[in-house]
Order: sequence, then structure tokens, then C-alpha cells
Amino acid sequence: MSGSDAAQARAPHIPVLLEEVAEALAPKPGDLIVDGTFGAGGYTRRLLVAGAIVHAFDRDPDAIAAGHKWAETQGSDPRLILHPRRFSELAEGLAEAGITSVQGVVFDIGVSSMQLDQPGRGFAFSSDGPLDMRMSQDGLSAADFLNEADEAEIADVLYRYGEERQSRRIARAVVAARPLTTTGQFANVVRKALAYRPDIKGPKAQKDPAIRSFQAVRIHVNGELDELIEGLAAAEKVLAPGGRLVVVSFHSLEDRIVKQFLREGAGAMPAGSRHMPQLATKSVAVFEKPSGAIRPTPEEEARNPRARSATLRWAARTDAPARAVGRIVA
Repeated sequence: MSGSDAAQARAPHIPVLLEEVAEALAPKPGDLIVDGTFGAGGYTRRLLVAGAIVHAFDRDPDAIAAGHKWAETQGSDPRLILHPRRFSELAEGLAEAGITSVQGVVFDIGVSSMQLDQPGRGFAFSSDGPLDMRMSQDGLSAADFLNEADEAEIADVLYRYGEERQSRRIARAVVAARPLTTTGQFANVVRKALAYRPDIKGPKAQKDPAIRSFQAVRIHVNGELDELIEGLAAAEKVLAPGGRLVVVSFHSLEDRIVKQFLREGAGAMPAGSRHMPQLATKSVAVFEKPSGAIRPTPEEEARNPRARSATLRWAARTDAPARAVGRIVA
């Protein structure tokens, strides 16, 4: 890690909607709760203080290593069990630990502050770094995808996951500029393709269009929407009656999936959609009526600008059997 990366990594991490997450989970001493996206451990710390036993999952080896170091400073609290694996695998991870049901599951979806703040991870373009974006630090990188995929596939990813209306224009520019190796190069290709004018200020100022393309490539490289779908289904499977599923999302694609999953689970809408699992059978409600969208207060947004796009939704599990889930509908 470079000196710049190290300084960024030491910046304080502020958990988003922490009070609202704690209220939704309502942890009691001895409760088994899954933190499916451990990250810097903000939610986990709060749950441990409440007396819960936390099974924390993260696919990022840096997050797990930091979690072990933190646990050692706390005397290796036996109530914290770290799982170096994807949250879609939480049912398998719990089974290996001899756990069949839990009282709560919380997900904080998307890229973490620590990943964004380290230029060497390649998630952001505020500082130039390698074009990586891999949460698990293995497999296909953003550079691999952008340099090897054909123009049509790149355009499809930008449109589907970034909701980028000019995806074809950007894809053509990417192919023409290859090879791309840094976040700065990719961002500049997008900006040039869309004639971005950063010098325009005031009410006519443009939002940097590279944001949408970075989001799209990151989601694709990490399989984030499929991971969310599978994680929600796994949470439904392991939650005990009365157990609570709490999800914090940061953009409309994620929130749509969570909203539909919970509403469908409560019997409020028919099965099947572009991004959701196709249910094998129509069953009784597996969740009670879900909450509405819970957003940060103006005070939290002022303290933590990254909270501005956050949305929390939660619902309590009924005693109905978990739904049988078939293939994912594309």
C-alpha cells in the first residue's frame, strides 16, 4: 500500500444509518445476528455492545484481516465469528458453524468506504489508481473487462447497471482508447465521449458522467446484483420466525430489488421480474409487512455526505417455510 493509500485507509469510517439499523434489528443479549457486509465493522460493533453474537461475512480479505486485528485488541471476543466469504454463502457458512437459524441479518450493499478511499483498489477516480474494482481481489478486473470485452457487451453493461443512455457512444470510445490501465484514463474517456464540461458552475453544473460508468463496471465485475438476490434468499432461509432482515442500499437498482423481494415475500405483488428470482410456487407470506423507505436525517447527511443516497428497508420473518427459488430471471 502506498503512503497515500495508507493515509486514506486510516480515515475514520462512519456507518450509515447506524441508529436506524440498530432499531430495526432490535438486538437482545444472546441473539445470533449476521452482518453480511462486515467492512469496517461499524454495525458489528454496535451489535456486540448490545450483547448479540455476530457472524460477520466479507469477501474482501482486507476487511477480514482488519476484523481479526480489531478482535485481538478486544481480547478476541468469542461473540464475533468472522467468515471470509460472500454473503450469498451465509447459509453454508452458518451451517459449517453449526447454526441453523438466526434472529437478524443486515446487509450494507455496494462498495465500502475503505475500498473507495484506497486508490490502489481502483473503485474511484478522485485519485488515479489501477483499474481494478475487485471486492474479493481475485478474478476478472475492470481493466480485463474493458480491454477484452467487445463493444456491444460494454455498452450493455453500461446501460443495464449504470442506466447510461449514451452507453454505445462510451463503449465505442473505450474500444478506441484501449488499452486502459488506470481509473483516470477510464474516467477521461467517458468524460470526453460525453463532452463533459467541469468548468460550468452554478445551477447548470453537470454531474460527472464517469460516476455512472464506474458504478456499472463495478457491479458487473463483482456480480453485485446476482449476489444481492442470492443473499436475500439465503437470509430468508436462515431467519427464525420474528427474525429481521435489514438492508441498506445506495442506488435505485439495488433498492428496487430489495423493495420487490420484501413486498413479494409479504404477499403484496406477483412473482417474477427482470432482476428477481422466479418463484417455483406461490406461497403464504414469509415476511410481515415491510417498512417503507427509511432515509438519513439532514443532520446525518451533513456529517457524512456518503449517506445521502442511502435507503434502509426491513421486514420481520413469519413462521412460513422459506420460498423455493428457481433460476434468476434475466
